[in-house]
Amino acid sequence: MTRTKGRFAERVLGPEELKVYCARQKRSEVRGLAYLCTRFAAKEAVSKAIGLGMRWPMTWRAVQTLNAPSGKPVVVASGELVQWLAERQLSIEISITDEKEYAVAFAIASRNLGNIGNIASEKTQ
Repeated sequence: MTRTKGRFAERVLGPEELKVYCARQKRSEVRGLAYLCTRFAAKEAVSKAIGLGMRWPMTWRAVQTLNAPSGKPVVVASGELVQWLAERQLSIEISITDEKEYAVAFAIASRNLGNIGNIASEKTQ
């Protein structure tokens, strides 16, 4: 982080994530770095769960992992990724955790439950 002078965080984090990162970084450099690591892991997990990897419309900043009032992490997509996910009727659930030495994220992309009949008919055609 010292070498890039914060540019890495600006490149990887979305606008809301960047605000949280900066607030945590001010209080504790370690907590700021831990936040950045968990969000990086979350973006990697989401990119793999939707099967795109890091290619358009999946970009580092197109996915933010924010927290619901309950503290539950939620994935918020933006830009062209919103339409891409909507066309495929995908929703994403995510779990993230961290320890001193590592950060882990697990993402599941699933079709909306209301469309189970559509999924079944696609498989039979």
